[in-house]
Amino acid sequence: MADPKPPWWLKPMNKVLMAATRLGLIKDGPMVLTVVGRKSGQPRSTPITPFEVDGHRYVVGGFPGADWVRNAQANPDAVLVRGKVRQPVRMVELSAEQARPLLRQFPVLVPTGVGFMKNAGLVTGPNPDEFEALAGRCSVFRFDNV
Repeated sequence: MADPKPPWWLKPMNKVLMAATRLGLIKDGPMVLTVVGRKSGQPRSTPITPFEVDGHRYVVGGFPGADWVRNAQANPDAVLVRGKVRQPVRMVELSAEQARPLLRQFPVLVPTGVGFMKNAGLVTGPNPDEFEALAGRCSVFRFDNV
């Protein structure tokens, strides 16, 4: 199956979401992730919704091969921002085996992500088996403090 492409409206919506997050209008949920572009060398930002399991924070790449995912794979040093709080982190990509149990929990811990991934054609609903099946296809990263 070919990987889905992001919808046309995603980049403009991301800009709005990032502005709202930076202004502190959104207190929980999304954060702004900034990584260095693998080609440009310039900072690239995108909204993400991290989730916590056993005291560690994780994020799932909503589209296989998304630019921010490839940038993080090339340079794992990143910054998470919510409002005025900036936190430097190192992104550690998990193996498919390590990702499976986290992907099973994703539909419960990030319910907003279910609709996003359903619209992308990656899943049909909040079924943990469908999310687990994305292991190795959608990247999962752990955020380590630096």
